[in-house]
Order: sequence, then C-alpha cells, then structure tokens
Amino acid sequence: MLDTNTHPTGPVIDRVAGQDWGALSDELDAHGHAPTGPLLTPDECRQIAGLYEDVARFRTTVDMARHRFGSGQYRYFTHELPVIVRELREAFYPRLLPVARDWAGRLGKPAPWPDSLTEWLAMCHAAGQDRSAQILLRYGPGDWNALHRDVFGDMAFPLQVVIGLDAPGTDFTGGEFLMTEQRARAQSRGSATTLLQGHGLIFTTRDRPVPSRRGWSNAPMRHGVSTVRSGSRHTLGLVFHDAA
Repeated sequence: MLDTNTHPTGPVIDRVAGQDWGALSDELDAHGHAPTGPLLTPDECRQIAGLYEDVARFRTTVDMARHRFGSGQYRYFTHELPVIVRELREAFYPRLLPVARDWAGRLGKPAPWPDSLTEWLAMCHAAGQDRSAQILLRYGPGDWNALHRDVFGDMAFPLQVVIGLDAPGTDFTGGEFLMTEQRARAQSRGSATTLLQGHGLIFTTRDRPVPSRRGWSNAPMRHGVSTVRSGSRHTLGLVFHDAA
C-alpha cells in the first residue's frame, strides 16, 4: 500500500530507482497502468505548476476546446527542459525499458529502443520527430480531456508517465485520470485513478499485451481526464518519444 504522507528526499534518480519496480511491472502487465509512490515534494510540485505562466519555456500552447480535444489547456515544453523534468525523464527511461522490450517480445513486434534515452531521441529526430513532447497541463472547473493516445509518429515508446502537481480534495475536485481498454469481442473496460500530489501513474501509450487463444494479442487503450468540478488541476506528462 502506498504511503501518501511521506515526502521524497534525495536525487530524483534515487527516488525513481527506489520504487517497487517488481510490483509496478506486475501492475502494468495486469492493467496497463500502475501508480507510483511519491516522486516530488509539494514544493517541487508547486514550482513545476508555477512554470505554466512562463510562456518562454514552452514551444506551443494547445486550447483543447478549439481542437475538440475536451476543455482546458496544455503546453509543450521546449527542449530546454527544467532540470527536474529532465531528470525525471532520464531516470524513468531505463526502468521502463525492460517492460517495453518484454511487451514487444510477447506481441512479436520490433523493439527498436536502445539502452540510452539520448540515442533513442536521436533516432526520433532522424525520423523527423524532433519537437519536444513533454507536457504541462492545466485544468479549471468544467475542463476535461477526451480519450486519446499520445502517439506523434512512427517512432513511439510504449509507456509514459503522468505526475499530479496539485492535491485532490484540497486544490481541486473531480479530474480523475481515465483509461479504457478495448477487449476482443466484448465491450470496453474503463478505470479511474485519482492522481495524488507528487505521485505518478505509469501507463501504456497505445496498447498492452493480453493472453489470447493464439498466445498474445494487443489490447488497445486510451486515456483522458474526467471533468474537474472545482479548483485548479495541473499535471506533468513525461513522454519518451518526440513529436513530428
């Protein structure tokens, strides 16, 4: 059971390494998403959320209502990431890599991801995906995010991470993280997760392997956010491929 009252200490790489990766891998296998323990302190969360107003840090702003993605707004960082965001991304990649390769093996798909995040991003850029995909999202009352996938081209890493930056029940209400799984010859299955402040949720970018009569098949999944009822909800999205 997660300890929701403990604030993390030490370098970011140690905080990520100190998660129960055996349990997280099992949870990802079973559900396609897995909640982490605390990764950021409340002060760090507030500092990251506060960056939203520093427009120079971002390459673009997306109004979700304009694009019929939902309601609310998010911004993509430039490649000049804040140090703590860069450290989180670099710390998570090697921990998620074994899961990514295992899933690809079960599904009989290529596993093009090298040991180094730097090398993988260079491959993305060579393929024309050279724009930062790290996201800071902001929701207010009535805002929501439609079910979708963060796939920005042929070069895609199969897992990503979202981190809650505000305290549910205190800073906002509603705004649960939603996932749906399309099941073969059956109706879709859904789940809702409340993101705790400073905690993360690892989830599949596109699909996950599930047992089938012929061995393994892929279960397509999508994610979104339920309607925020009150307050302000910020989240940090870590994506391990870049955008076209």
